[in-house]
Parts: sequence; structure tokens; C-alpha cells
Amino acid sequence: MIDLKNLTIEKAHEAMKAGEYTSRQLTQAYLDVIAEKNKNIFAFIEVFDDALVQADAADAVFKSGKATLLTGIPFGTKDNILIEGKHASAASGILVPYISTYDATVIKLLKEQGAVFLGRTNMDDSAMGSSTQTSYYGITKNPHDESRVPGGSSGGSAAAVASDMSLVALGTETCGSVRQPAALCGLVGLKPTYGALSRNGLIAMGNSLDQAAPMTKTVRESEIIFQTLSKYDPMDSTSVSEELRITNYELQKGSTPSKKIGIPRSFFAKGLDNEVEKNFNESVEKLKNAGYEIVDLEMPDLEYSLAVYYIIMPAEVSTNLSRFDGIRYGLSLDGKDLLEVYEKSRGTGFGKEVRRRILLGTYILSHGYYDAYYNKAVLLRDKITREIKKAFESVDFIMTPTTPTPAFKIGEKMDDPVAMYLCDIFAAPANLSGIPAIAIPSGETASGLPLSVQFISPHWGESSLFEIGKKFETLR
Repeated sequence: MIDLKNLTIEKAHEAMKAGEYTSRQLTQAYLDVIAEKNKNIFAFIEVFDDALVQADAADAVFKSGKATLLTGIPFGTKDNILIEGKHASAASGILVPYISTYDATVIKLLKEQGAVFLGRTNMDDSAMGSSTQTSYYGITKNPHDESRVPGGSSGGSAAAVASDMSLVALGTETCGSVRQPAALCGLVGLKPTYGALSRNGLIAMGNSLDQAAPMTKTVRESEIIFQTLSKYDPMDSTSVSEELRITNYELQKGSTPSKKIGIPRSFFAKGLDNEVEKNFNESVEKLKNAGYEIVDLEMPDLEYSLAVYYIIMPAEVSTNLSRFDGIRYGLSLDGKDLLEVYEKSRGTGFGKEVRRRILLGTYILSHGYYDAYYNKAVLLRDKITREIKKAFESVDFIMTPTTPTPAFKIGEKMDDPVAMYLCDIFAAPANLSGIPAIAIPSGETASGLPLSVQFISPHWGESSLFEIGKKFETLR
């Protein structure tokens, strides 16, 4: 019997290398858990029928002596990441019939390592949501409490790993869509530097914000996946070339004292759940006792991050999703004229939240409002980025809670979009400024729900995030 609960990438690799079990046996173990649990939790939309075939190919690589750390490792993949020959719908009715004609670059890189893809995981419709309740296919439940949400929009990936239906998983981030579900499901969620991982082959939501990202049980596993996927890709115009990447973090932080953490307390002075606040303060004390210097930061512009995000993101959504019109791409339903084709195809294919954001983005970009909203948001985004950059002149990391509350009840915020949007309040600054951040489990509520804190570093500071993340894991 394979101990899936305590399994990591490195443990699985060593076991397969030593012949304790094969990739086929490991993959079958996860398929068995999926068969048992997925009907209730619904982390997977589809389980691939060739998973064991992939595992057999991985076993052949082990026999040849050429296996890497990711050879034979079972992955769940979010439904907006293309895998050639597989359906990819972004959990939206508008794309239900679509079959991918090529591999996303992150999938191609994993295939080169011999990874095994178990299936596509559930998500919010078109990646728009913070709870995985807006999916065309149905709601995903939190494995820690099935009456609660797993977070979103990568909730299926988080639930898959947290329930031992997959060893690790890929999600995507536009505003906390990996960190937030990781926090609510007790996982590690990495948001890489924008441009570090290729966006080629991701179904777009907001081009200046979208990123692929790993979801794992440990920081080390996130590090392994990041190091594998962080490659320059000429197929992605936002991918940063190797020569422009800052590989030596010391060059960026200059004379900054080591082990110095800044906390913008005024940013989250209001609205924090009591248990989240208590856990955060306890986490800060643990770091202080471990030798880290804690300083308060004044960052008044951070409070505008979510408002800026909810102007820029819908504008990009409106542009990206305009192609799905029932004529060029996506679901097409017959109508008596072109307008009715549009109305029926888009009205049926897009869910309520997606339609809301398309309408909002179209309004923001309309004549007379572009300057009043979009241009002002872009200017404020730059101001927030400069404020964050200035903060890193005096500290190594910025630390906040990952989410303002633990996992909430299914249906609780569905009738209050603003309350749902506020779930991402601590995520927005890193996405807007393109800097990396990592969410780390930090404890539990009295009722056993996961709690989490996040560390943020300057551009290309992932190595430092992994360092402090691994240290923090030892303090829990």
C-alpha cells in the first residue's frame, strides 16, 4: 500500500527508482482514490483514459536509467491548460466541444520529463471566480469540509491534491487563483514572477495577469516544478529571455539586511477573520523567534489594488472573450439572424459571472469611459508597483495573510459579488506588479479548517521564497 497522504515528488522518485513500486502502480493508486472520492468532491471533470499508458512509458524511462525527478509523477491539470488531443473548456459551456490541437508549453516541458497526466481538474467558468462554484460542470467541494468551497478559480486542482487524488497539480493565477485555493485547502501555492512560466497554451482571461503555477503539499515540490517550467518561450511574447532574468537575488536586493520581513498592517487592519488574525500574529512571532527581523511598512496605495484589478481584468476579459461569438470560435446555436446567433450562443455558453465581467469590461472600454476608468487604473497600477518596489529597498519579504477568512460555506457569497471579490484582496498586489509570492499553510482553525500566510519577494526572487518557505514549514 502506497502512503499517498505523506508522499512527495522526491519520495515517489526514490521509491520508483529503487523498484518499490512502478509509475503504473502509483498512477493506479491515484486512479483508485479518484474513483472513490471524486463523485463527492468533484475535483476532476475528466479522468484521462490513457493515464496508465503514460505511466508505462514512464516506467520504461526508469528502466533506461534516464528518469528525472518528475518522471512518472501524476499531475492534475486545470481545464484551461491545453493538452494535445484532450478536451479543454475552461469549465465553460462556450468551449465544451473544444479539443486541443497542441500542448501548452508547460505541458510540453512536463511531457519531456515523463510526467503522467491524470485528467483535467474543475475550475470556475473561464477562470472567473474565487470558489469553483461557477463551473459549467458543477461545484467542487473542499476535502477538509465538503460543505465549504475549495477556493478558486483553481479549486479543482487544489481539491485533487488535498484529497490525495493527485500528487501535484497545475493551476493558473490571474488574481490569487492558485494561492487562495491552496490556502483554503492547506497546500502550498506559488505565484511566479510574470514572464517566468510560459502562457502559451493557456486559455486567456487577462493577458497582463495570467500565469501558470504549481499546487503542491510542500515548498520543495513547488520548487522542483518551478525550476522545470521556468524557461524562456519564444511562443509567448511576455516570456522573459534568460539573459534578462535576474538569476542572482543578491544583485537585486543590494545592501538590504538579510532575513528582514515587512508587514503592511494597515492594509489588512479591517475585515480579517479573528482566527486568521490570531494565526497570522502567531506566525509572525515564530519567525521573530527564528531570527527574522519584523518591521511595519506603510504602504497606503495597496488598498486600491483590488479596485484596480477589477477594472483592468474585466477590460482584458471583454477583449479576450469577444472571439467566442458563435461564429468564429466556441458554441454555436442557430438563430434567425446574426444577432440571435450571438445572443443564444453567448447567453447559453457563458455563465452569469462571466457575462457580468464581459459587460463591465465593455463598459470600461467604451467611448467616454476609457480615460475615466481604464487609463486611471493603469496609472494607479504603476503607482502600486512603484510603492512595492520601494518597500523592497528596506526589506527582503512582504508578509500578509493569504486570505481574509478560512474556507466559507458553499453558496454563502454567490449573491454578493463584492464579498466574493474581496476574497482576493491580499492576492491582487503581486499580480498587478508581476512579482512572485508563495502561500504556505500556517495552521488550522478550531474546527480544523486550513489557514495560510503568504510571502512576497521582488521580481525573480523565487529562490528566496523557497528558502523562507522551507524554513517556515519547520516552524509550524
